[in-house]
Amino acid sequence: MSDETLTATLPLNLAAPRRARPLQTLARKLVLAKLARLGPGVAQDAAPAIDADAHFGAEPGVDTGTDLADILPPVAAVTGSHPDLPGAGACGSGRLLVREGDRHWCFGQGEPLVAVEVRDPAFWPAMAFGGTVGAGEAYMDGHWECEDLTGLVQLLLRNRPALMDMEEGFARLSAPLRALLHRARDNNRRGSRRNIAAHYDLGNDFYRLWLDETLMYSSALFTRPDMSLAEASTAKLEHICQKLDLRPGDQVLEIGTGWGGFALHAAGRYGCRVTSLTLSREQAELARERAAAAGLADRVEVQLRDYRDQRGQFDKLVSIEMIEAVGARHMETYFRQCGRLLKPTGAMLLQAITIADQRYQAALKEVDFIQKHIFPGGFLPSVTAMASAMTRACDLKTVHLEDIGPHYAETLARWRDNFVRRLDAVLALGFDERFIRMWRFYLSYCEGGFRERDLGTVQMLLAKPGWRGALPRGA
Repeated sequence: MSDETLTATLPLNLAAPRRARPLQTLARKLVLAKLARLGPGVAQDAAPAIDADAHFGAEPGVDTGTDLADILPPVAAVTGSHPDLPGAGACGSGRLLVREGDRHWCFGQGEPLVAVEVRDPAFWPAMAFGGTVGAGEAYMDGHWECEDLTGLVQLLLRNRPALMDMEEGFARLSAPLRALLHRARDNNRRGSRRNIAAHYDLGNDFYRLWLDETLMYSSALFTRPDMSLAEASTAKLEHICQKLDLRPGDQVLEIGTGWGGFALHAAGRYGCRVTSLTLSREQAELARERAAAAGLADRVEVQLRDYRDQRGQFDKLVSIEMIEAVGARHMETYFRQCGRLLKPTGAMLLQAITIADQRYQAALKEVDFIQKHIFPGGFLPSVTAMASAMTRACDLKTVHLEDIGPHYAETLARWRDNFVRRLDAVLALGFDERFIRMWRFYLSYCEGGFRERDLGTVQMLLAKPGWRGALPRGA
C-alpha cells in the first residue's frame, strides 16, 4: 500500500510548503551538496526523460525547473562535496528526484527513480544537522513524503558513499547526544527490563494486528513462493527444530519467548519440555494463555527471568533474534551463560540479525534510527564478533551456519502490508499519526537493508564438545 493511502487515512498538511527561513535555506544547500554524490544534479528542463508531475501529481502548467548553478557550486566550496570530485559521481545505481514546492532536483543515473517530496522546509535542517536519524524524525513529523520508502533505502545503500556523507559535517553535531542516550540504555539487568518493555510491551493487541497467527516476530522462511506468512513462520520453526534434532522428552531452554511461538511448536509437535525466558510481562501473559489453550501448560513453562539468572542444564537451547538485545558489552556474558546452561552433549540454535564484519566496529560507535526510536539498547552483531565472543567465553563451537537474510526482506514486506491495512485499528488502540509514521519508516528501513544484503540473518548451530548429532541435511 502506498503512502497515498496512509495520507488519505491520516490527513496531513498538504498545502504548499512554507517559505524557508535562512537556516533552512543554508541547510538545503548542505543537503543538496551531499546528495550530489549520487551523481551530477540536473535541473528538470535539462532532463526531459523525467516526468516530475507524474511522480508528484503537480498540476499542468506549474514551472518545476530550477537553476542548480545557484545551489551546488557555493556549497561544494563549503563542504568539499561536489559531483566532479573523485569518487563523487554515480557510485551506485538509480536516481533520486527531490521536490519542494515548484522546485525540484534530480541526482544519480539509471534506474530505479525514487521520488521524495519535501512538505516542510524543517526537513532540511533535520537532515543537515541530524543525518539519517534526523531524516527519519522529519518523516515522523510529516515533513517529507515518499511513495516507496523501501526503494529509497535501497537506493541510498547502493550509493553508500553518499549515504555515509549524510552523517558527516554538521550532522556529526547530534551524534554525541545520541551516543550518551544509548549508553544510558545499557543492557544490565535493570536496563534490559526497561529496554524490552519499551518495545514489546506496546500491547499484545498491537502486535496481533499485523503479525500472523503464529505471532512470530522474527524472519520467516519461504520455502515456496506461494506460502502465506503463517506457513513461512511455521516452516522456520520446523527448520530450527530439525537442525536441533529435537526428540520427545528433550529439556529445551528458550532465551527470548516472544509470544510463545517456538515453545508451542516444539512442545506440541516434538513432545519437548520447554522452559522459556522473557522480560516482557505482556509477552509472558499471552504466551502462558496460548500454552494453556493448546493443552501444553504441562510442557511449556514461561518465566519472567533474565537469562543471566537461569540455573540448571538443558539438552537443547534456542535463542531466536534475542542476541540483538544483549548488547556488545554483554556478549561474552551471554555466550558464557549459554555454555553453562547446556549439558556436555547439548546443542544450541542461535538466530541473529547481523551486520557485515567489515562495518561492525564502526557501527558500535554510531546510534541509528532503530536504536534511538524502536529498540533502545539494541545492537547488531557480526558473525565474526559472535564467534570471537563465544570462543573467549565458553567451549561451544559452530558446526553449521546458514544465512536466511533474503527471507527477512519478504517477511518485513508482509508485516508492512499488514500494518498499513490495519491503520484504523492501530489508531483505535490509541496510537497517533507520528507513531504510525515511525513504524512505517522502521519497517521499510529494515526491509531495504535486507533486500540490499546490507543486513543478514543467520542461523548458527552451536555444539558442546560432547555433541554427536547429525548435521542438517545438505550441510
